[in-house]
Amino acid sequence: MKKRKFIPKNKYLVVICAVVIAIVIALVYILGIRSVVEHSVVFNVARGASVSGIASQLQENRLIDSTGLFKLAVRANGGAIQSGQYDIPRGTSVWRIADMFAHGDVAATTIVIPEGLTVKQIKQLLMDTPTLTGAVECGDGTDLPVCNLHDGDLFPDTYTVARGTSRLAFLDLMRKKMQDLQQNWTRAGHIAPEPLADWNDVVTLASIVQKETPRVDEMPVVASVYLNRLRDGMRLQADPTVVYALTGGLGDMRGRALLRNHLKIDSPYNTYTNHGLPPGPIANVGMDAIHAVLQPADTNYLFFVADGQGGHRFARTYEQHMKNHADWRVIKKLKNKN
Repeated sequence: MKKRKFIPKNKYLVVICAVVIAIVIALVYILGIRSVVEHSVVFNVARGASVSGIASQLQENRLIDSTGLFKLAVRANGGAIQSGQYDIPRGTSVWRIADMFAHGDVAATTIVIPEGLTVKQIKQLLMDTPTLTGAVECGDGTDLPVCNLHDGDLFPDTYTVARGTSRLAFLDLMRKKMQDLQQNWTRAGHIAPEPLADWNDVVTLASIVQKETPRVDEMPVVASVYLNRLRDGMRLQADPTVVYALTGGLGDMRGRALLRNHLKIDSPYNTYTNHGLPPGPIANVGMDAIHAVLQPADTNYLFFVADGQGGHRFARTYEQHMKNHADWRVIKKLKNKN
């Protein structure tokens, strides 16, 4: 009788471990390393789309070669996927794609909204931004705060949002940020320099300051000029308010010059013909202009005119203002010659 060879139990264990390790290595390669993505693409996951439907689309677009493996990877990541636009780089594995979709790792876009733009200008800027979607106006019957925007309602800033964000949602994000500022001001005691009475007054004057000077260091001085004029019962005589009236709230003359006869336009926004502040803001303002109005410089200035170097010359008396104005005309003539 032939004697059977005895195999120690620990050898069976070694074999099993080797098989398990080989399977794990294969899965890691197939799911985590191996990729059929040959070129970087943008893939859109529609709202409400099923995992099976997305798996089929990925396979049709040659981003995966097995719908079963994708579904397995999605289940391992929680079993659900989130809508949005996704950047899928060349060489992305099935596991990474599933992980991106499951955790909403959507492609982002950064949009800069400059200070001093009107609502009309901001809407046009957003319409010219291809990474956003949808309209800037609400449909008939829609009654939301974002559907009835006025200048001063939006906060200009640099925003990073998911690519494919709707334009109305972006506008509402800007609106809520400005609303938060107003609420913080109210909680702090709604303190404002006389004769400003409320938040509308603060933002209205800030919008004029914003349009008058791009220099942050000058804004508190410009604010002080207008506050001094308000206290003395003088008309503000701010050119940007006339531009706002002339352009129907666009705020941009589009290359046309502001002429003397324009200063007679019949509008509540014309601060050459009306006393006090205009009815509301003439632009959307940033923190620098708001701070300038809430914390103006302590001056006795009543006038200012451009100095030809991006700033202004300030004066207490009309006589000094006229001298500064004459200097500006000389500088302007020299610039035109050059």
